[in-house]
Amino acid sequence: MADKYFIERGKNGQYRVLKPNAERASAVADTQAEAIAWAKAANPEAAIHVERVRDVGPGPDKWWHI
Repeated sequence: MADKYFIERGKNGQYRVLKPNAERASAVADTQAEAIAWAKAANPEAAIHVERVRDVGPGPDKWWHI
């Protein structure tokens, strides 16, 4: 089974690349595109889930898969 990466926006506006259940980010990038590129380069077979950032309530509303 391929690995997974989650890309989420931090409070400081940077994007973090996380593996499931990780305590620390594998990488931090200034843009979402850079974070996605890092995850794809680290493991081309990995499923990448990106947080959609919308103001619809507390926290992100959904994840989408690349």
